[in-house]
Amino acid sequence: MIAEIVREIRDGVPAYDQPQDDKAMQTLVSSVERALRRLADGIGKPQTDRTTSDDWFRRIGRMEFFAGRSMDSVQTAIRIGTRVAWRHLWAAGASAGVPSSTFNTLADALFHYADELSLAAIAGHAEAQARVSGTRERRRQRLLRMILSDPPIAPLAIEELATEVGWQVPDRVAVVVLEARSGQRLPQPRSLSPDVLADLDGEEPCLVSADPDRHLADLGRELRGRVAAVGPLAPMAQAAQSFDCARRALELAIRGVLPADGVVYCADHLPTLAIYANEFILSQLTERAFRPFADLTGRQRGRLSETLRAWLGARGGINEVAAHLEVHPQTVRYRMNQIGDLLEGRLDDPDERFLLDMALRAVPPDSDAPNTGTWR
Repeated sequence: MIAEIVREIRDGVPAYDQPQDDKAMQTLVSSVERALRRLADGIGKPQTDRTTSDDWFRRIGRMEFFAGRSMDSVQTAIRIGTRVAWRHLWAAGASAGVPSSTFNTLADALFHYADELSLAAIAGHAEAQARVSGTRERRRQRLLRMILSDPPIAPLAIEELATEVGWQVPDRVAVVVLEARSGQRLPQPRSLSPDVLADLDGEEPCLVSADPDRHLADLGRELRGRVAAVGPLAPMAQAAQSFDCARRALELAIRGVLPADGVVYCADHLPTLAIYANEFILSQLTERAFRPFADLTGRQRGRLSETLRAWLGARGGINEVAAHLEVHPQTVRYRMNQIGDLLEGRLDDPDERFLLDMALRAVPPDSDAPNTGTWR
């Protein structure tokens, strides 16, 4: 029976018919012998220990994975072996006068046994695949951390690890930082290309991409309500700066300073990011800019700051400001006269206008008017 099973498997499965591969031949023969031995030993013994046999076929599954093959060959071999074994058992049973009811029971047991062998081999194949995938992913995460290191890691070290994990080092990269939520792990985005390095398990989940517009086009659907910030494209040596910029944009989006509607691109918000780069300096700037408004009521500050914001944007065009605010031009003139008196001629100084513009940009247009020392 063993000889016939081996012969038919080699005829039916090309992967196991390699004349020069003695080791593969020995493994095939050993596998058939072990399977039949356990089958024979298990007759009449429902509690037979299957550990040794299962471990062997798990090993076969692992060997198939490392040989670069799917489970098709193993499953085909098990089906062939089961068919040949059944043929031999039928012939032996018929000659001994075994009743048909026994044959039915034996057939059920034999095909159930074949399924167990297949499942053990599949489990071994999956274990090997998971181990290799996990190791490769950890090495890619290590590469990502090297790229984001500050001070920068030597380019040669990055190139060597990139070669090992199959990642082509680009000239420029952008770093994407994803909103982290306590107790909720991010799923691996299905839309990400292998060209993207990802570390979604850390405290600051992030990605490194050479072409974020292409790679992250569908990322918004994967975020499940989270915010992602895409840092500027930068040379590899400045990847850490792109990372810092993306982190800052994500923080500002969560605070409501930047729009928090999926993916936020730093390149679209550089003025705001520049203004918020140093919040201590920004607090000093806004306090100085809005000091003349300190004695006004909140409603007065609101009207005048709204008018001043529109006036700076319109470069002094009264009619344009009136149209934007939907008020009469005379109302704009009246308010601007008030502002001019409060600022005591500062509107004539380009540097002062620039300071005021920056301060107003630091205050959401729909908030209460800026007050001394209060801003977002």
